[in-house]
Amino acid sequence: DCATGSGQAALGLAEHFARVAATDASAEQVAHAQPHPRVEYRVAPAERCGLPGRSADLVTVAQALHWFDLPAFHREARRVLRPGGLLAAWGYGNPVLPDAALDDVLADFYDRVVGPYWPPERRLLLEGYASVPFPFRETPAPPLAIEADLTLQELAGYLRTWSATSRYVAAHGADPVVALLAELRPGWGDPATARRVRWPLAVRAGYADAE
Repeated sequence: DCATGSGQAALGLAEHFARVAATDASAEQVAHAQPHPRVEYRVAPAERCGLPGRSADLVTVAQALHWFDLPAFHREARRVLRPGGLLAAWGYGNPVLPDAALDDVLADFYDRVVGPYWPPERRLLLEGYASVPFPFRETPAPPLAIEADLTLQELAGYLRTWSATSRYVAAHGADPVVALLAELRPGWGDPATARRVRWPLAVRAGYADAE
C-alpha cells in the first residue's frame, strides 16, 4: 500500500492478505500509523518502495496517485508486481448532499470560495484519474462511493480539514466555513439532524502482464 498515511487502506487489506507492506515517504505518518500483526510499515517513497522484485500480488494507492512521479511509480509497480498482479488506485471526489439546493451551496463553496486555494494536482483526483497515463491491462471497477450520515457541525468539521480551507484561513485570517454554515442552515433544518453525505469513488485498476 503506497502512501499509506495512517494505514487506513493497509488495515483493510490485512483482512484479505497474509502480509501487507505499507509505505509512506513521511516518517511522522508511519510513526503514527495504526499497528496490525499482518502489516509491516516502512518509510519509503512510492517510487522506491524497497520491496523485492515480483514479490507483490497487489499494489494499492488510496487518495494519493496525483502526488506521484507517475513514470517512476509505474516502473516501480511493474518491478514489484508478480506477473498477473494488479495495480489499483482510487480516490474520492467532493462530497455530495442529497438535497440539490444544499448541494449547490456546497459546490459553490468548493469552486468559488476555497477553489483558488486547491493545489493543481487535485484536478486529477476530481476527474477520477481519467487523464492519468495507466500502462497496465485495465479492468473496470463497479460504481463505488463512501457514504456517511453527518450533522451540520460534523460536515463543518470535515470541511475544515480541507487543505484549501486552511490556506484560505492563512490568507484571509477568517474561517470561510462560518459563512457557509449560515447559508446551509435554513435548508438543513435542525443542525443536529444527520444527512447522508456521499463521496463518489473513482478506481483505476489494471494487471501487470508477464513480459
